[in-house]
Amino acid sequence: MKFFLLSDNIDTLMGMRLVGIEGMVIHERQEVLEQLEKRMHDPEIGIILMTTKLVQLCPDVVSEIKLKRKQPLIVEIPDRHGSAKIGETIDGYVSEAIGVKL
Repeated sequence: MKFFLLSDNIDTLMGMRLVGIEGMVIHERQEVLEQLEKRMHDPEIGIILMTTKLVQLCPDVVSEIKLKRKQPLIVEIPDRHGSAKIGETIDGYVSEAIGVKL
């Protein structure tokens, strides 16, 4: 099972390549949708890493994939800009799922 990165910047891609994770840099919503479709049907890919900025381009599609598909797992990662507070985002998801504020 492999990881694959969809990133909006080259810095994140280069960092992931250092640990053996392949990926690509994309910037437009249509590109994100095309690559998600392609990577979801690759049986070798088990986890798709996506930068926050790309998730924000198509949150409806990403949420639906997360809810309806077992594989691949889509994981949102903060990028070098650090504008999103990923910890708070995760707390929000857990609170919504179980109905308990963390």
